[in-house]
Amino acid sequence: MADSPQTSVKDLMASKLQQLQAKACHASQFVAKHGTSYYKQLLEQNKQYIQEPPTVEKCNELAKQLFYTRLASIPGRSESFRKELDYVKNMWKHRQELKVEDAGIAALFGLECFAWFCAGEIVGRGFTFTGYYP
Repeated sequence: MADSPQTSVKDLMASKLQQLQAKACHASQFVAKHGTSYYKQLLEQNKQYIQEPPTVEKCNELAKQLFYTRLASIPGRSESFRKELDYVKNMWKHRQELKVEDAGIAALFGLECFAWFCAGEIVGRGFTFTGYYP
């Protein structure tokens, strides 16, 4: 029986799997060789951020502090958002007085938002441009 399209897809997937396994093996060998020294260097460079004693209880306490601090910051951030929104509404009301520079900044901001959206879509599809998954 001649090679069917499914056979070639299976062969392609098998070769991709072998490539992935080889890369994973190489990465694990690199980490085994250099991981300890990197870990020690990283801790030494950032020792001012380490809380003593470094226990699970201390980590849980810090996690709760971070959560509730962020929760407490919501009113301030929402107030800042309202001020920004009021500023944009005011600019829209007086758009006849809008300068070219302001319009250019707004256009660049819109373009940047669109670019981040496109990048997110590409990442979400597994870094493919067509959406085709081989």
